[in-house]
Amino acid sequence: MSAQSKGNGGGLPNGAGAAAILAAGIGSFALAVLAIAADKVAAIKSLMIFWKPTGPLSGVTTCTIVVWLAAWLVLDRSWTKRDVALARVSTVALTLLMLGLLLTFPPIADLL
Repeated sequence: MSAQSKGNGGGLPNGAGAAAILAAGIGSFALAVLAIAADKVAAIKSLMIFWKPTGPLSGVTTCTIVVWLAAWLVLDRSWTKRDVALARVSTVALTLLMLGLLLTFPPIADLL
């Protein structure tokens, strides 16, 4: 069994898919962190106002998209021809997604 086909039944390497999954988790967590930071820190709030009618939400979402795309690009370039531990990557991505969801829930975000 070759190193490239090891672990996925001889098919294509799973690195590109794993990169997309993990980047989604990173982007979700980044959204929560940036939203909380813009809500709690006046300097960050003013930095995040890219378009006045939407306030800091415009910067938070734009920066989140940049973080998500950057993470996807870096991970994809690193993993595209590799097989990675998909279960581990999925667990980390799901954890980041759940943390991002919890941190955007107002009662939890207000505790921070």
